[in-house]
Amino acid sequence: MPYATNSMLPAPVRHHLPAGAQTIYREAFNGAWHQYATSERREEIAHRVAWSAVKKRYRKAGETWVPLAPLEPARPVRARRR
Repeated sequence: MPYATNSMLPAPVRHHLPAGAQTIYREAFNGAWHQYATSERREEIAHRVAWSAVKKRYRKAGETWVPLAPLEPARPVRARRR
């Protein structure tokens, strides 16, 4: 069952993830729920996809989930002068 709001997420997700991570989880879960509509393992797969999406943007530091540091922008490559 897709989640309309973060307040509808399972209790462990709501209690352990910050609001931004909950939104990522919900959006990923809902997308996977629709994508795997014909699978018998639909709900399991959707939860796995959702956790994977969270782990791409957050990491666990002790008991707290914190955002990963943003990647530094690449410096432009200068052409060598000859």
